[in-house]
Amino acid sequence: MRRLVVISGKPKIFAASLAVIFLLTSIHVAATARIASLKREQEQLERAAITQPSAVSQDSLPKANQAASPAPANAAFADPKSTVTLSAEDVPPGKPAASTVASGTSPSPRRQIIISIPDRQLAVIDNGHVLKTYPVAVGARGTPSPDGDFVIINHAKDPTYRGGDTEIPPGKDNPLGSRWMGLSLKGYGIHGTNVQSSVGKAISHGCFRMRKQDVEELYTLVQVGDTVMVRRERDAMIAKVFATPPSMPAAITLAAGASSSEIQVATVAATATVETIEQ
Repeated sequence: MRRLVVISGKPKIFAASLAVIFLLTSIHVAATARIASLKREQEQLERAAITQPSAVSQDSLPKANQAASPAPANAAFADPKSTVTLSAEDVPPGKPAASTVASGTSPSPRRQIIISIPDRQLAVIDNGHVLKTYPVAVGARGTPSPDGDFVIINHAKDPTYRGGDTEIPPGKDNPLGSRWMGLSLKGYGIHGTNVQSSVGKAISHGCFRMRKQDVEELYTLVQVGDTVMVRRERDAMIAKVFATPPSMPAAITLAAGASSSEIQVATVAATATVETIEQ
């Protein structure tokens, strides 16, 4: 009798097991369907976000850029009463400087140095205006300064002088003084001097010497990549640039196409050992 009771209970257990399996399967199928539905909704939202146009108007960008544009660097130096306009004949044509700025970016403003060997003076030009003029020492008769168009390829504070087997560390005995601005002609540059009285004379070995306070100020006004135009003859352009006394810098408007040199600019050096023709 007990055996019959046990046997008769087995179909009920089997049926209950099937019911549980069916329920779990239904739950799994429903969960899978819900997950798939959520994924589709997320993909649709992502596609809508990608294709949605920007809310910023492109017409407003130039206005914002104009509003944020800084004032010209030479605003404090320009004097409209002393403006001298140079014709195209006064300025020799030149090649554009080699650009090291990545495509799509605006190049930083460049300044130009003009050196007159007969006047023994150096002028800093910014956007066609003379910012400042300085006296310089130029090459002696036997070691003349080079003329032509160059580029500042490096500069250094407190450089170490090297000439042949001689090396002089920074200090009062260094013939390069406290600043060096190297030209794209090897061995030549604009620098200070340990003989301040030599400035204004034709006495150097070809480089352009400046007084300590002048060369340190010039160092802050120019940068690597700026062009340097050296002239041996006092032509019409040089006469106009250096016509005004150094104490009253004139605003000189240069014609388009001012000369520059196609030279690859080297990396800026904060300190450097400079090998030069100066002694």
